[in-house]
Amino acid sequence: MQTLEQLKSGQLKGATRLQLAENLSLFPTEIFELADSLEVLDLSNNQLDSLPDDFGCLKELKILFLSNNHFTQLPGVIANCPKLEMIGFKANQIVSVAENSLPKHTRWLILTDNKITHLPNSMGDLYRLQKLALAGNCLTALPDTMANCHSLELARLSANQFTSLPDWLFQLPKLSWLAVSGNTLATQDRRFDDSQSECVSTTQTNKSVGHVNLSDIELGEQIGEGASGVIYRARWLVQPKWLLGESLDIAVKLFKGEVTSDGYPSDELANCLQAGEHQNLIKVIAQIDDGGQLGLVMDLIPSTFSNLGLPPSLITCTRDTFPAGTEFSLATIINVGKQMADSMKHLHHNGVSHGDLYAHNTMLNTATLSKSGTTLFGDFGAASNLHLLPSLQAEAMESIEVRAFGCLLDDMLNQVSQQVSCIADKAIFDELIELSQACMQTQLPMRPRFNEIGSALKALQYKVQGLADVAI
Repeated sequence: MQTLEQLKSGQLKGATRLQLAENLSLFPTEIFELADSLEVLDLSNNQLDSLPDDFGCLKELKILFLSNNHFTQLPGVIANCPKLEMIGFKANQIVSVAENSLPKHTRWLILTDNKITHLPNSMGDLYRLQKLALAGNCLTALPDTMANCHSLELARLSANQFTSLPDWLFQLPKLSWLAVSGNTLATQDRRFDDSQSECVSTTQTNKSVGHVNLSDIELGEQIGEGASGVIYRARWLVQPKWLLGESLDIAVKLFKGEVTSDGYPSDELANCLQAGEHQNLIKVIAQIDDGGQLGLVMDLIPSTFSNLGLPPSLITCTRDTFPAGTEFSLATIINVGKQMADSMKHLHHNGVSHGDLYAHNTMLNTATLSKSGTTLFGDFGAASNLHLLPSLQAEAMESIEVRAFGCLLDDMLNQVSQQVSCIADKAIFDELIELSQACMQTQLPMRPRFNEIGSALKALQYKVQGLADVAI
């Protein structure tokens, strides 16, 4: 982070990035002296409520962050920046977004935690829009023109005031990560049942998870933190009777309580419980609601597990990244893919969409790469209750998540451990590419279901095992 003094003294001449957080109430016009070089401007955590009329002279600006300020409307002058493509106004008091107030080449728009009641029809002109964060507003509808946003891949619509969602949203050709929890969606409690290929009424499918008091737990070191909460290594002081004989060492996630980029923490907790148990889901063993403090008690993940990937970058936008040198064998890709497909089939059968199917939300056990416990999947912050959607939308949600799976498979295939040279390996690699492409095709009804994906990967597992046996 730089200082205002450095800016005013000319020390930052030629800078491509500028971050100032000094309780600013007026836009420092000295920033314009960086117009020929500045690409990233972060003025978050100040007291700004407007931008100057000549803001568009920042002709090289690509990324703008103005979170935690005092804007009540989105400043239309940002539309004059010829290269601006990532815009963040999280946690302001924005009520309105005027027509044509956004650059038409906007790629990533963050308006989380504001007071927006409606969006302009010009949203449909954002032909490059890939990532849209609108959780924590007062929206009741989306403009129908947004059906033209064919590049949209990730949308966070949680914690608004929607009573229904448009059908066109569920047919966008590239949509892969969608969160809609925390809305008053008014529909019958129904879900699509793969096994019967029909819509059937349903009730809660997970078994009851017991309540415990936070005072029964000793919190240890922090081992993780996300938008919705903090995860601690912990130990039972008073272990519940139903867990006697189980390990005293546990993990505890305490929710922060405020709206996040994904939605409300209370919805995350509810959807996590509704998901039920599966060998590849991080196991929840109790829930906490202690004086308003919500939390989850989970199995402590063994140290042999590590994240499969890293979150998207400002450059990749919606696609995960991987540490330099990451390599996967075809056998590992197939095994991880099959377990992920089985997990997603289980979730959708229980009326839950995950909304965040990514490598960075997947844990990989490097000690058991060829076994059923290779992966653990978690983080239900963007999950949605499919029981609240009409049956056709709930069914389409699976196709949306199948595309996310295709992206995951594609990302892993780009990290193959060695050049695929032998004819047999090349054939398996090509089949995986074909499966990934089938998952990502633009026609949703033509995408495979998760049970079909699982079957295809199981068949590939047999092929890989057969090749291994021949080699022996």
